Amino acid sequence: MLALAAGGAAAQAFEGEVQRIDKAQGRITLRHGELKPLDMPPMTMIFRVADPAMLDRVAVGDRVRFDAAKVGGQYTVTAIAKAP
Repeated sequence: MLALAAGGAAAQAFEGEVQRIDKAQGRITLRHGELKPLDMPPMTMIFRVADPAMLDRVAVGDRVRFDAAKVGGQYTVTAIAKAP
């Protein structure tokens, strides 16, 4: 697991591909497979990021592993890293 979500709830590690990065809004668009713990089918989705500095670690087209959780009612990437 990459990190813990805010509020102490464990986040989940998933795989995806970066489609778009919006540093100004602190958002990232990821194409991902099914995220069962979040009850989400495979799709391309815009996520908030817990820390905008995370967006400097990835680029459009990168395959990534990420943790995501529902934080404050919004799906949020809590950790992200390029996939090996």
